[in-house]
Amino acid sequence: MNTFALFLQAGGNSTAAFLVQILPIAAIFLVFYFLVIGPANKQKRKTQQMLTSLKKGDRVVTSGGIYGTIQGVEPDVVYLKIADNVKVKVARSAITGVQSAEGAEQA
Repeated sequence: MNTFALFLQAGGNSTAAFLVQILPIAAIFLVFYFLVIGPANKQKRKTQQMLTSLKKGDRVVTSGGIYGTIQGVEPDVVYLKIADNVKVKVARSAITGVQSAEGAEQA
């Protein structure tokens, strides 16, 4: 028989029985936090920091795959120059990455 089951039958201590029952649930939550929730929060903070640090002249890529240079920045909107005499108004949240001078994505 399972040792935990024997412990619960022989013990009679309700606090110990409660701890034995809640321990696997707590362990699953901790594993889930460290594998899913923690890294997701870290990525969200990194993206938020990148969006707040956008400035005129940065080369960026949007979620739609459009590459451009920032011509103007407003609280919720970014103006991108995507070709000669072609400027588009894009939501700041649509920016997915800033390019370095070599053209590789940083974010």
